[in-house]
Amino acid sequence: MDVEGKKRIRSKTTRSNVLAVVKFALVILAIAWLLARGTERLGYFWQWYRVPHYVLSFQNGHLVAGPILKGLAVTLNIVWMSLILAFVFGLLTALFRLSNSFMARVVARVYLETVRNSPMLVLLFFIYFVLGPIFDLERMTSAVLALSIFEGAYASEIFRAGIVSIHKGQWEASHSLGLSTLQTYRHIVLPQAIRRVLPPLTSQAISLIKDSALVSTIAVYEMTMQASAIVAQTFLTFEMYFTIAAIYLLLTATLSVVVNVMENRMKIYT
Repeated sequence: MDVEGKKRIRSKTTRSNVLAVVKFALVILAIAWLLARGTERLGYFWQWYRVPHYVLSFQNGHLVAGPILKGLAVTLNIVWMSLILAFVFGLLTALFRLSNSFMARVVARVYLETVRNSPMLVLLFFIYFVLGPIFDLERMTSAVLALSIFEGAYASEIFRAGIVSIHKGQWEASHSLGLSTLQTYRHIVLPQAIRRVLPPLTSQAISLIKDSALVSTIAVYEMTMQASAIVAQTFLTFEMYFTIAAIYLLLTATLSVVVNVMENRMKIYT
């Protein structure tokens, strides 16, 4: 593609991004108006001035993280560990489903169907209350395992779709060059497949970030659990839950932007 062509694509992308921001701002304004009208009729007394104290406070000349920020640190710890494990489980399951081994295909299928057809909360309770006492699993470990196994099942179908989308001619060319199946996956198939499945994998990662709020049900003091504890003490229901919703939105939007940049850098112009 020539330089003018690339400029036209960049210009078109910029206009599209600006339009998306404007639409997003309009949606936010509409939601804010609806909330204002709803709470006005409900007679709710907003106390936003009390919220910063629970996020960040100034004590003895130093900034101190409040319960919400401490919960955010726990949430981020859970998310990064779960993301790595979920993608590992997903990739292994996809390779098992595409292998020539009957047993590997059965194991992958059983895992996929069992997890995909079960609620996340049931899986979390099963790992924490059933497997936890047997294998001496802590709350944090149970939470990470449950999220990884649950999201890994969905990620496996995304990886499988990316792998089967590679034209079989590339497999034949690799074998004709003397590459083994493992080398073909590593050097030829997976680099292309991962590039193709980056957008749906991002959606899965965003889903994982939001699902991490469920681990509050086993008393892991991540962000949602901290907000619930504050609400129980102060009755700042809307303020606290809107605050953590904004933080979740910031996290997922940041992830989307990072992946979008990666996608543009890895894009192949034809």
